Amino acid sequence: MSLTVDDRLLEKARAGEVDDASFVACVRDSLPYAWEVIGDVVARMRDGGTGFADNRTPPPDERARGQLLRVLASDAMRGALERHFGVRLAFQNCHRVAAFDLAAEDARARHERFVSPRAQLLNQSPDLVDC
Repeated sequence: MSLTVDDRLLEKARAGEVDDASFVACVRDSLPYAWEVIGDVVARMRDGGTGFADNRTPPPDERARGQLLRVLASDAMRGALERHFGVRLAFQNCHRVAAFDLAAEDARARHERFVSPRAQLLNQSPDLVDC
């Protein structure tokens, strides 16, 4: 299961739409490792002034790796986090998460390079075969 959903939030979802804040809180509480990595990347992006930051540190274990995969593979979760943090997220392999401030100079071009087939191929390594 991707998320741990409390009964109140589940009832809210059954009754109609769920606001982003409630959904983001559920993601944060359910996937703490993924939340920490993305929060750190966003903070470093803002502090660096370049409109870009990424994480190259592999997760400590398979459970953590699974959290990153789940949060970034879900359109709903990724979209909610992008809206919450005000960034565009990108993902390569099993752990390389990047945040882009698309308002920053050259950020769109940098994002396009990051998500290109060339970048994906250049980011390969024998250590990442089974990630």
